[in-house]
Amino acid sequence: MASTTNAFEMAQAQFDHVAELLQLDPEVREILRWPLREFQFRIPVRMDDGTLRVFQGFRVQHNDARGPNKGGIRFHPAETIDTVRALATWMTWKCAVVDIPLGGGKGGVIVDSATLSTNEKERLVRGYVQQMWKNIGPRQDVPAPDVGTSPQMMGWMMDEYSKLTGQYTPGVITGKPVGGGGSLGRTEATGFGVIYTVREALKYLKLDPKNCTAAIQGFGNVAQYAAIGFNQFLGGKVVCVSYWDREDRIPYTVSKADGIDPHFLMSITDQYGSIDKTRAKEAGYVIEDAEAWISKEVDVLIPSALEGQINVESVHKIHPRVKVIAEGANGPTTPEADKVIEEKGIFMIPDFLCNAGGVTVSYFEGVQNDMNFYWSKEEVIEKEDQKMTSAFLAVLEMSLKEKVYMRDAAYMVAIARVVKAMGLRGWI
Repeated sequence: MASTTNAFEMAQAQFDHVAELLQLDPEVREILRWPLREFQFRIPVRMDDGTLRVFQGFRVQHNDARGPNKGGIRFHPAETIDTVRALATWMTWKCAVVDIPLGGGKGGVIVDSATLSTNEKERLVRGYVQQMWKNIGPRQDVPAPDVGTSPQMMGWMMDEYSKLTGQYTPGVITGKPVGGGGSLGRTEATGFGVIYTVREALKYLKLDPKNCTAAIQGFGNVAQYAAIGFNQFLGGKVVCVSYWDREDRIPYTVSKADGIDPHFLMSITDQYGSIDKTRAKEAGYVIEDAEAWISKEVDVLIPSALEGQINVESVHKIHPRVKVIAEGANGPTTPEADKVIEEKGIFMIPDFLCNAGGVTVSYFEGVQNDMNFYWSKEEVIEKEDQKMTSAFLAVLEMSLKEKVYMRDAAYMVAIARVVKAMGLRGWI
């Protein structure tokens, strides 16, 4: 389901809509509609065969009124400056809605990670830091992993920054490996956070989660742990996931009417989220086309892939039974589709609330780095649950009080917090 949506135009349209509802001052809008700083740079890398390749890199810092910028680095062949701008903007709202003292940032490199050797990846990420090290840091901008990057790559980046600054600085990057400055519970954080918000939504809708089913788009880190959480925490059943097949270069949906086993599927999935079709079929799974996930007769849809997946065409394929859409991905629903979802009365858990578990635990990682004292996994997960539940209830309260769609309510909570910080710092 290819997206032709410009993510940054979508992020600005969502902001403009809520700016009208909040009657924001035009000057304040002008600050928040655009990132404060943008970096575009070239990264020369010596490849294993001796040739030199030059990669295009980006880093966008949207707004740091509430604290250092925070956001992942995405390695993707279709990366653009507008995608990075959008993701940086959403990170500002994400940090604000869960009330952690960070701003919004995002980075990217135009590359398919799967085409690089381990040594080439290391040289590329160290090259990225060499270009950006003066403009990142624990008190400036804290990158993290995203699509196409990994904890090991974050470890290399932290090492490079520490070498360049002459001091061990684990807090410059989050999402590092455990034992190398990383936090327990980070791997599960985003997917589990999605399920904490689903749990609260089902509670509000008075639905028994044990009787609920879900369809998930994607089978990367977020989708994997959302599937595990839906089973383990809620007692519900996930009937399908979708994934990108590296062999065929197209996406598929993998279904099982009596419920998938996420642990089994993870055991036959490579590091890029591609499931072994043959072994899945042998285990009784049905391989369907890419869009099958969205039309399933389920209670909860969890889009956890790329932006623009629920759009003006695909939104009409959603089954009438669906009660909740939980956006595990960033920007999976276009503004046109949002209108249809609102008309249908489906309860929306918007992306920057729903998937904020990852940045919440990244924040916890930075806190632990600063303290040089590390928490148990149980403590991390408990703190994340508290943060996510509190954030969900604040947005729900705003939605009910102002009689607005949940996405608008989340923006209202987040924007108000950022504007307040800007005012307190004398920016406006």
